[in-house]
Amino acid sequence: MTKMLHHFIDGKAVAGKSGRMGDVFNPATGDVTAQVPLASADEVRAVIASSAAALPGWAATPPARRTQVLFRLRELLIEHTDELAELLSSEHGKTLPDARGELGRGIEVVEFACGIPQALKGEYSENVGTNVDSYTIRQPVGVVAGITPFNFPAMVPMWMYPVALACGNTFILKPSERDPSVAIRIAELATEAGLPDGVLNVVNGDKEAVDVLLTDPLVDAISFVGSTAIGEYIYKTGCANGKRVQALCGAKNHMVVMPDADMDQATDALMGAGYGSAGERCMAISVAVCVGDETADTLVGKLAPQVQALKVGPYSDEESEMGPVISRDAQVKIKGYVDAGVAAGAELVVDGRDISLQGYENGYFVGGCLFDRVTSDMSIYKDEIFGPVLCVVRAKDYAEALGLVNDHEYGNGAAIFTRDGDAARDFASRAKIGMIGINVPIPVPVAYHSFGGWKRSLFGDHHIHGMEGVRFYTRLKTMTTRWPSGIRQGAEFNFKRGSDH
Repeated sequence: MTKMLHHFIDGKAVAGKSGRMGDVFNPATGDVTAQVPLASADEVRAVIASSAAALPGWAATPPARRTQVLFRLRELLIEHTDELAELLSSEHGKTLPDARGELGRGIEVVEFACGIPQALKGEYSENVGTNVDSYTIRQPVGVVAGITPFNFPAMVPMWMYPVALACGNTFILKPSERDPSVAIRIAELATEAGLPDGVLNVVNGDKEAVDVLLTDPLVDAISFVGSTAIGEYIYKTGCANGKRVQALCGAKNHMVVMPDADMDQATDALMGAGYGSAGERCMAISVAVCVGDETADTLVGKLAPQVQALKVGPYSDEESEMGPVISRDAQVKIKGYVDAGVAAGAELVVDGRDISLQGYENGYFVGGCLFDRVTSDMSIYKDEIFGPVLCVVRAKDYAEALGLVNDHEYGNGAAIFTRDGDAARDFASRAKIGMIGINVPIPVPVAYHSFGGWKRSLFGDHHIHGMEGVRFYTRLKTMTTRWPSGIRQGAEFNFKRGSDH
C-alpha cells in the first residue's frame, strides 16, 4: 500500500497543496512505497514565514534552556533508533546496522550541541582605551535552510540543525525527496522533546522549493550537502542573494597503500570504505593508489575474493553486507561507468554488473566491482561514480601517489596506510585534502571536530558541525563602551551652570 507523506510545519503534519507528488521507492524491490508532496513556491514562502515568526522567541530563549530540548531529543532518538533505522533503510536500501550507525553519528552532533552554551560565551577586555571596555557576543544568524542528500537522510540533517538550533536560529529542512520519511519523523520527535512550533520545519520539494529558499530575503543562511554541480549552483545563487552559504560537495577519495603497509588491514579497510552502503558515501574510498607493482599485486590478490564473496541483498536480510543503490537511474549510471572503464582499457577483476537476486529482480542492485590498472585519464578515475566501484591505480613511487591525490579536482578525504611515520607525517602535511586518515580509511572526525573538503569538495568558508558550525550559525558582534561619571561622585546640593557639567 502506498503511503502519503506530508510536510512538517508549525509542529504538525501538513498535507501538500501543490498537486505535485514524487514517488518514493523501496530500492530492493523497485516498488513505490510512498508519495511525497512537492511544495510550490507559495507553500515554501509560507514555511519561511513560519520560521521567521518563530525566530524572535527562540533567539531570546536562554541557550541553556534551548539545549534542554536537545537533551530530551537525544533521549528520544536513542529510544526510537530501531524505528528510525527501519524507516531509513526502507527508503534508502542500506543495511540496518549501517542505518543504526548513521543515526549514531547524528546523535553525536546532538550531544555536542547540548554543550553549545559554553561555546557561545564572548570575550571581555577592560581598558582597551582610557575608561573604555570592549566585549563580544555571538548572536543567531536568523532563518537557516538546510538542503540535504539522499545518501545520509538522518545524519546529514543532524550535522546541521542541532548546532543551528542550539545557537538560536530557526531551521527549515528540505530533505531529499527520495527518502524523506526519517527526517520528518525526527522533526516530530523534536516537537515531542519540547521544541516550539515553527523552530524546525520540514518542507519537501524539488528545484522549485530550493530556488525559493535561495532567493527569499527572509532566509539568512543556507547549508548544503550533495553533488558538486548542485552545490556550486546553490553557493553561487545563495551568495548572489546575500546569504551566508556553505556547500559540502562531491568526492573521489583516495587511499595510498605503501609497500610497508599491513596488507590485511588495508584490504579490510577498503572493503568497508569502498563497498559499505553500496559506495554511496561522500566519505567512501573509491581509489586505491598502490605504490609499486608488488604492492598492487598483493592488494588486488587479497581484495578480489572478498569482493566476489560480498553478500548483497535487501536490508531485511540480516546477513546482507551491502544493499541496493538508491534508484534505477543510479544503477544504470554506475553500470555505464563500469562499461566505460572496460572500454578505456582498465582490467575489470571483479564484475558486479549482472547480479540478480531471486525475488528482487526489479531491485536496484549492483554487485561489487573491482578495477586494476586504472589510469588518471579514465572517467572511472576522474568522475565521482557514487557506487560500489573500487579502482586500483599503480604508482611507481610515493611522490607520484601524492601527486595523484593533489592533482584531482576533488579534495574531500584521503588516507594513507603505512608503518612509516615519516611518510605518514609528510602525507598529512602536504596532501591538499580536507580530511586525512592515517591507517584509518574513512577520515571523518567526531562531532566535536569540524570537517569538510578542499578544492571543489567545498564551496564557502566553513566546514561543518563542531566549532566551525558554531561560527557558521552565529554572527559575531563587538561592543565598545565608555560610561560618563555618575552617581558614585556623590550627591550635588548646589546648582551649577550647564557648562560646568
